[in-house]
Amino acid sequence: MAKEESLKAYKDRLDDALGNKFLRRAMDNFALAYRESRKNAFSGMDLKGMIQEVADIKANAIIHNEVLLETFTKKAEANGIQVHLAEKAEDANRIIAEIAKQTRTRQIVKSKSMTAEEIHLNRWLENEGLEVTETDLGEWIVQLRKEGPSHMVMPAIHLSRHQVADLFTTVTGTEQDAEIQQLVKVARKELREKFVTADMGITGANYLIAETGTIGIATNEGNARLVSTLPRVHVALAGIDKLLPTINDALSINRVLPKNATGQAITSYVTWITGPSECKTTKSGKREMHLVFLDNGRSKIARDPVFAQILQCVRCGACANVCPVYRMVGGHQLGHIYIGAIGLITTYFFHGREHARNLVQNCTNCGACKEVCAGGIDLPSLIKDVHAKIQDEEGHPLKSIMLGKVLKSRKLFHTLLRTAQKAQRPVTGGTPYLRHLPMVFSREHNFRALPAIAKTPFRDRFDTLNKTVESPAYKIALFSGCVQDFVYPEHLEAAMRGFEQANVRVSFPMDQSCCGLPAVSMGETSAARDVGLQNSEAFANVDVDYIVTLCASCASHLKHGMPRLVKDYAPEKVESFAQKVISYSQFMNDVVGIESCQGLGKKIAFHSPCHLCRGLGVKKAPRELIAKSGNDYVPTREEETCCGFGGSFSVNFPGVSREILTQKLDDVQSSGAELLVTECPGCVMQLRGGAVKQDRDIEVAHLSEILYPE
Repeated sequence: MAKEESLKAYKDRLDDALGNKFLRRAMDNFALAYRESRKNAFSGMDLKGMIQEVADIKANAIIHNEVLLETFTKKAEANGIQVHLAEKAEDANRIIAEIAKQTRTRQIVKSKSMTAEEIHLNRWLENEGLEVTETDLGEWIVQLRKEGPSHMVMPAIHLSRHQVADLFTTVTGTEQDAEIQQLVKVARKELREKFVTADMGITGANYLIAETGTIGIATNEGNARLVSTLPRVHVALAGIDKLLPTINDALSINRVLPKNATGQAITSYVTWITGPSECKTTKSGKREMHLVFLDNGRSKIARDPVFAQILQCVRCGACANVCPVYRMVGGHQLGHIYIGAIGLITTYFFHGREHARNLVQNCTNCGACKEVCAGGIDLPSLIKDVHAKIQDEEGHPLKSIMLGKVLKSRKLFHTLLRTAQKAQRPVTGGTPYLRHLPMVFSREHNFRALPAIAKTPFRDRFDTLNKTVESPAYKIALFSGCVQDFVYPEHLEAAMRGFEQANVRVSFPMDQSCCGLPAVSMGETSAARDVGLQNSEAFANVDVDYIVTLCASCASHLKHGMPRLVKDYAPEKVESFAQKVISYSQFMNDVVGIESCQGLGKKIAFHSPCHLCRGLGVKKAPRELIAKSGNDYVPTREEETCCGFGGSFSVNFPGVSREILTQKLDDVQSSGAELLVTECPGCVMQLRGGAVKQDRDIEVAHLSEILYPE
C-alpha cells in the first residue's frame, strides 16, 4: 500500500509541474535553443569520434582507478595538498566539518558542486553552526529558496527573472528590478563581502590529474577562482571517478564538455590548481589546501560489469537537455539529487532504491539521452536494468508478473488477444476504436482513442496474401510484432503489396511472438530473455536474406536489446538472427531501391520513431521514400522528438504522455501537413488516437500505407 501511495504522490508532483506554464515555456525554449547551439558548437567536427575518445578515456580511468588514486595522492601531497579519502557521504561531511573546526572556520563560500549536493554537505555544515554561502548565481538562488538545483549545469533554469527579483527583494529589503543585468549586480554586491570575509572555500572538481596532482575546474562565472584563492583554507571535494591519467585526457574531455552542456565553444574559465595558492596567507604564513576524495559506492560500481559505465559521466547535463519528460516537468520531478537520465540511474546507487523506485519508471526509452551523452553511456538500457534490479530486490508487481507469464507463452498470449477481440464488441460500436476504456484504465488515460483489436489477425491472412515468387530478387522473413499482427494488420497487408511488386519472397514463421520489449519496460528481464530465445528459434531454420519488420521498436530491440539479454544462452543463433533484422524503410529504400510509387498527392509530415532514428540510426530512408511516393514532404520542428508513447510509460504516466503528445500534434498542425506518417505501430496508436480524441484535422498512417495504398 505504501508503494502505491508513494507512486501516487509522485504522479501528483508531476501533475503540478505540468500545470506550471512558466516552467513549460522555459523548458521548451531551452530545449529548442540547446538543439541548435549544440549543433553549431560541434559543426565541422567529428562528434562521434570525440565522444568515443571521451568514453575510452573515462572507461580506461575507471579500470585503473586504484592506481590513479595512489599516484595522484603522492603527487598532491608533494605539492602541499592534504588528501583525505571518504568511503561514505557521512565520512566526507565529517572530514570537512573537522577541517573547519581545526582551522577555526566560521564562514564558508562554495562554488557549484554536484558532489556536495550528493552528500548534502550544506545541511551538515549548517547543523555544525557554520555559515555556508553558494557563490554560483544559480546555486545561490536555489539555496535562498531552500531547494535543490533543477539542472546540473543551470541550477535555476526553472525560475523566471520576476521570481528571482522577488527573492532578491526579500533578501536585500529593497525593491529590485527584474532586469537580468540588474539582478546580476545585486548578486555580485551581496556575494562580494562573503568572498572577502570567508575562512574557507569549498569547490568541486571536473578533473583530477594523476600525473601532476592537479585539480581542474571549468566554470562560467569565475567564482571558483575566488573561492579557491581568497579564503585561507581551500577544500576541494570530488568523486574518485574524476581521476584521469594526464592533462591531455582532461583537455580532450574539456573540448567536449562545454559544447555538450550548453553549446559553448569553451567555458569562460578553466582553472588548474596544483597546490595551495599564495594569494592570501594564514597567521603562520601558509595557506591550507585539502582534497576530499568521495567513494560513496563508486568503487563497487567500477567493479560491476553492467553499471561501471555510469562513472563515464562528465556531468554535462545533456541527457536532461534532450529528455522529453524533463522538458515537461523539470529536474525537481525528474531526479532526486542528480537529474535527467543519469540521475535516474545514480539515485539508486548514491541515495537508495526508495528514492529511485518511481524515477526509473519515468522514462519513454526514446534514446535521446544516449545519442547526446558525452561519456558514451547506454543510459536507456541502464535505466531499465536499475528498474529490473529494484523489482528483483523488492518483489515484482502483480501486473508485471502477469505480463511476463503471458508473453512467455505465445499460445496463451495469442489466445487472450483473440478472446479480447470478441469481448470488445460491446465497447466498439462497430468503430475501429474502443468507445469506453476498459476498467483496468482510469479516467486519466482518456487522452487518446484506443484502437480495437482487428477481427482477423495478420497471421490468419498471410497465406491468402502471400503470392508465389519463383525467382525472387530477395528472400525475407516478416517479423510482425504483436500490435501489427493483431491491431493494425493493414500495415502489413500494404507491405505485402509492395513485396509482390518488388519480386520479394516472403516467409512468416508462425511461432514468432512479441519482440519482448514490453517485458523489458516492465522490468521483467527473465521473461524478455525467454521471448527472445523463442523468437530466435522460430526464425532459426528459415532460409532468408533479411528479417524485415514494420515496427521500429521491434527492429531496434531485436537488433540490439534482445542479443544483449540472451548472448550467454544462444550466442551464435541470436547473432545470426540480429544481423538479418532490418527496418521496413531500410529494406525498401536501401536494399530493394524502389524508385517511385503511386502517390496520394498530399502534404506529408513525418514522425521519426525514436527507435528508428536513434535506436537504429535510420534517418534518410523514410524521408526518401516519402519523396518517391508522389507526396510532398513537409519538415517539422519536432520530427525526431518522442511522441510520448513509450509502451508502458504512457500507461504509468498518462499525464506526461498526454502533454508530450499534444506538443507533437501542435507542431504537425502548425506545419500545414494533411497527413502524418510514421514507421511504428505504437506511434500510430499514440498519434492517431490523440488526433481523434483532440478532434485534430490530422490523418495518421504507417509508411507502408502511403507507399502501397489499396
